[in-house]
Amino acid sequence: MTSAYSDILTRIEAAIEAARAVFARFTPGAIETEYKIGHDPVTEADRAVDAVLRQNLLRDREGWLSEESVDDVSRLSKSRVWVVDPLDGTREFVQGIPEFCVSIGFVEDGRPVAGGICNPATNETIIGAIDAGVLYNGKPAKPSQRTSLKGSLILASRSEVKRGEWQQFQSGDYQIRPMGSVAYKLGLVSAGLADITFTLTPKNEWDVAAGAALVASSGGFVSTLENTPLQCNRKNPLLSGLLASGPFLREELLAAVQTHLPTASSPR
Repeated sequence: MTSAYSDILTRIEAAIEAARAVFARFTPGAIETEYKIGHDPVTEADRAVDAVLRQNLLRDREGWLSEESVDDVSRLSKSRVWVVDPLDGTREFVQGIPEFCVSIGFVEDGRPVAGGICNPATNETIIGAIDAGVLYNGKPAKPSQRTSLKGSLILASRSEVKRGEWQQFQSGDYQIRPMGSVAYKLGLVSAGLADITFTLTPKNEWDVAAGAALVASSGGFVSTLENTPLQCNRKNPLLSGLLASGPFLREELLAAVQTHLPTASSPR
C-alpha cells in the first residue's frame, strides 16, 4: 500500500503476525479465565498479545493506550499514539465463538488514521490507512454501496442483543445479526461484508479506534452518537457509542437511531 503511513502499516502487519503466533498457543473455549472489576473476563492470551503488540508497535515519542496496560498519562502529550485492544471479544474467545480479534489503532493528533484487525479464528486480516484505502486479506476492499436501509445487514453486539437493548430495532425491514467484538464488526463494515454496525452503549477508545480508522480509510461513514468525528487519546477514553456504515446510508442510519439516543443530539 502506498501511504504516508507505510512504516506504521508495516509495524501493524508485523504485530499482527506476532499476535497470530501467540494465539496459536491457546485453544478458544478451553482457556483459564479471570474476571476484572465489572465482571469483564481476561485471559493469559490478552496479556501475552498485549506484550507482543507493544514490542512490535511502540517507538520513542509515541504514546500507548491499551485495555491490558496500566494507563500512562504521558500519552496525552504525544501527537502519535497507539490505541489497542489485544483481544477484543474476550467473552467469545472464552466460549469458543470465532468472533474475536486483535485490534490495533494508530492515532495522530487525536484522529484514528490507520488500523489493523485480525481474527485468528477465521483467518481474516483487515488493514488500512486514510490515504491508502483498506485491504481485506491482502486484496483492496470498499464499504457497502447500498443506498437504503431496506434489506441491509446490520451487525449488532451479541451482549447488547442478549440484554434486550436492540428490541426497538427488531421490526425494521433489514437483517440484524448478533456478533461479538465491536472491532471485528467495524472491520467487516469497512470491507463491505456488512452494511452497518452501531452501538448506543458506551465503549472505550481501544474498542473502536482501529475499526473507525478502517471504516474511514475505506470511504465509509463513521461518527460518534453526537454525529461528530471520533477523537481519541482523551484523558477519559470512554465514548458514548459509535455509528458506522457504507457512505450512502449515513442519513438513514442517523434518522433510524435518533429517537433512541441516550442523550438528545440532532444530526448536523
